[in-house]
Amino acid sequence: MDLNLSPEQVMLVDTVRKFVEQELLPLEEGIEEKGHLEPGLARALFEKSRNNCMYAMNIPEEFGGGGLSALDTMLVEEQFGHAKDILIRRAFGNVYEVLLGANAVQRERWLLPTVRGDRTCSLAITEPGAGSDAASIRTRAVRRGEGWMLSGNKHFISDGEFSDFFVVSAVTDPAAGGRGISLFLVDKDLPGLIVGRNQKMMGLTGTSHVELHFDEVILDPDSLLGAEGSGFGQILQTLGRVRLAQVCARAVGKATRLLNLMVSYANERKQFGQAIGDFQMIQQMLADSAIEINAARWMVWDAAQDIDNGKDPREKISMAKVYASEMLGRVADRAVQVYGGMGYCADLPVERLYRDARIFRIFDGTSEVHRSVVARALRKQGEVLYGTA
Repeated sequence: MDLNLSPEQVMLVDTVRKFVEQELLPLEEGIEEKGHLEPGLARALFEKSRNNCMYAMNIPEEFGGGGLSALDTMLVEEQFGHAKDILIRRAFGNVYEVLLGANAVQRERWLLPTVRGDRTCSLAITEPGAGSDAASIRTRAVRRGEGWMLSGNKHFISDGEFSDFFVVSAVTDPAAGGRGISLFLVDKDLPGLIVGRNQKMMGLTGTSHVELHFDEVILDPDSLLGAEGSGFGQILQTLGRVRLAQVCARAVGKATRLLNLMVSYANERKQFGQAIGDFQMIQQMLADSAIEINAARWMVWDAAQDIDNGKDPREKISMAKVYASEMLGRVADRAVQVYGGMGYCADLPVERLYRDARIFRIFDGTSEVHRSVVARALRKQGEVLYGTA
């Protein structure tokens, strides 16, 4: 595994880092105060990002995206992780790789407009009774003539207030278990689709998390994404890369921002006549954070290289998800401790970063579920070989 970045990759990271620092981070306090990102600011962010070729960087060039490899995507996602979720969405887009399964008609109607930024998408997988267990969804899609009729409920749909269409998972064959799940492209303005309440969260201020209700929504034949019954497979295949990027890589980025804040404060804050960074216990918190951040980063890069080499890194992604998300929680907790009372104060970014960090151990599969994935793989292979655990 080559851990040396090419000059092009270094330039890519530097470019995105400067954009995040100059255009995104200054907007965070206003979002915390108002609870949302002003539409004019959101539009300006989008225009700046698109003009700098940063919008939809994860999508192949043939569809108008940036054409980044998996590893390159992780490099930029780490920089995204320094900023608030809503700012990432408005600046760089909600363009999910699952849309690459679109046919010719769907590409013109959904994929290409999304890559251009003319349309915005949200994933609608989670239900009140089906979170990490995506195969237990109860939303149903039944055939009606050439098309389908969709009924059911979803919740925790991130950015649902802003998005104008959804990728919805639904059961099309109840007797087939996970093989009876299909994905549908569903426009928000269809009759019978009701956007419910925005579920307020501990963190992630500015990003909506809505309930969706489907009351016999009629879908045309072109709404089925991929083959009937292939939905669960599509979820596993495409959401693994999403999980690695939007959870693991961003967790590394957020933890890095926290560590930078900790180091700066440890050098500036004085107690008992000296900088608190001179005390061994503070030094241990800084050192442990740096060690764990680097370990998580290598795990992310390793899994990304497997993707680029055509390998299935499912277990590696689960390991990275557990480690990176829990590492972020530990770093965030240390940051509050280093800052003391000021770390608990909403005047400084440490407090909101601490709140935002907590969800990383829950969304896109809880730590407990991903540990089960790793354990099952270990039991199946029977032994641990170098580079295969």
